[in-house]
Amino acid sequence: MLALEPPSPYTQLLDAEPDALLPSPPKSVRDTGLTQQLIVELIAKALYQGGKSHLPVLTTRLHLSINVLREVLDFMVAEHVAEVAWRGESDLDVQYQLTGAGKQRAATWLERSPYAGPAPVTLEAYRAMVERQARQLPQPCADELAAEFADDFLTPAVQRMLGAAMHAGRSVLLYGPSGSGKSTLARRLGALQQGLVAVPHALVVGQDIVQVYDAAVHRAPLARQMRQTPERRSSDARWVLCQRPVVVLDGALDAEMLDLQPDAANGCYRAPPQLKANNGLLIVDDLGRQRLPAAELLNRFAQAQEAEHGVLSLAGGYHFQVPCRLRLVFATSLPPSALLDEPALRRVGYKIPVEALSAANYRTLFRQQCLAMGVVYDEAGLRYLLDELHAGCGLPLLACYPREIIGRVADFAGYMGESARISIATLDQAWISMFAGGSGATGMRAADDDVGMRIA
Repeated sequence: MLALEPPSPYTQLLDAEPDALLPSPPKSVRDTGLTQQLIVELIAKALYQGGKSHLPVLTTRLHLSINVLREVLDFMVAEHVAEVAWRGESDLDVQYQLTGAGKQRAATWLERSPYAGPAPVTLEAYRAMVERQARQLPQPCADELAAEFADDFLTPAVQRMLGAAMHAGRSVLLYGPSGSGKSTLARRLGALQQGLVAVPHALVVGQDIVQVYDAAVHRAPLARQMRQTPERRSSDARWVLCQRPVVVLDGALDAEMLDLQPDAANGCYRAPPQLKANNGLLIVDDLGRQRLPAAELLNRFAQAQEAEHGVLSLAGGYHFQVPCRLRLVFATSLPPSALLDEPALRRVGYKIPVEALSAANYRTLFRQQCLAMGVVYDEAGLRYLLDELHAGCGLPLLACYPREIIGRVADFAGYMGESARISIATLDQAWISMFAGGSGATGMRAADDDVGMRIA
């Protein structure tokens, strides 16, 4: 009795405003793309949990327009599911509550599905939005990339490869020794993404809800981005305007994490990371350390990227397609040829080495880190670090070392209540605390009693 025929596609509203970041607010149930039954259940659950509520409160909770809620509430009142509890002087000053029969129905609906969050958008509308935003993605230019990586000491050849890969939207494999800065570089690529994207709070797939928006991934726009965005009086509140997302997967990843995650407590599914990364950047860090073979993981993502869609499964075995419009970056400390076979390597667009720094770049980075961390710099101390500690141990000049060494100098100084400064003594102290066995200063200068005295 509460179910009506499905409305016309909501995607017509999206097509009508190709330049708008967010669609206009729906003016009717038909405009939402949702069935009236779904909206009835959401309203009933909200009233059941919160008691009698003002119309604006329901608008805020369900992210639906006043017009849509009025239409559905009028229907619920006519069907004796809800009733007007109080009416003020204005059209907005109205409180609604459930009838006795409405409470029984709401309890049944909550038992079947506890989801009582923001109204979802349809899967069709989500696909249309992702495709539109993928077509509108601005491409970074050479000057922008050079400015972003000015302090990363990348060689011109590496910068050009990164720029070409980002421009073409092709996948990237960053490889090199642990500590060379691959992970940091991968994350910095996220800063090259321009423009904003609309992300839905949730999707409806059949009778199920998939939660897409994740505050930890979908960050609010920066102030400068909002200044560059044309203002609009109102929009469909089921969508959130965000920076283009950057999602990072590490060695803890397993195959189950790449599918929908049931959330029984909230009555929905949580979207997998590749869905949250749509129109953004997906980074697989430490490739080869995951709980599934590296080639299988790479092929799974590469195939979805090439096809521009992936497949997800609901409980019960129902499969459905979702858009996959993202950029892929893999990072590994293992030799690519030992990690991936030739077919898998061919699927990677750009294989980019990230090596140790030159002595000049290492010096510059060391001085910058001293300044940033408030540690007094000393040229003689830096020469000792390069000529004695690094050279004596045969350790490459990796980008991770300056910050780690200077941070330990600051740690010891803070503990002793002293000002932090670079010296031979403080560098020895930091170095020995970083390395075990013969890798560090203890192995290199074990016969030097003066080292022990300085550390003591």
